[in-house]
Amino acid sequence: MRQTSARLALVLMTALSLNACASRNQGPPVALGNDDDDVVCQAGGKVAPGSAEYVACRKDRDVQRQRAEARADRRQRDLGEYMMNHPDRP
Repeated sequence: MRQTSARLALVLMTALSLNACASRNQGPPVALGNDDDDVVCQAGGKVAPGSAEYVACRKDRDVQRQRAEARADRRQRDLGEYMMNHPDRP
């Protein structure tokens, strides 16, 4: 019985660890807010999907999102480097 509970605990800890690793690679949840790209680019129904203005808006939103993710990754890397170079400072 004791061995079964130890295995269960090990499986749960492994699952939680893998879940944390998987969620680390997701983009920032509020990089551009929680706005839906379609709603924003359609400007309240004034712009038709597929039009040149709509396509340009979607491309701009993609670029903004990629830049926000790159900034977040760079900040995380810089923090890690700082912590490695200054182990005596909290």
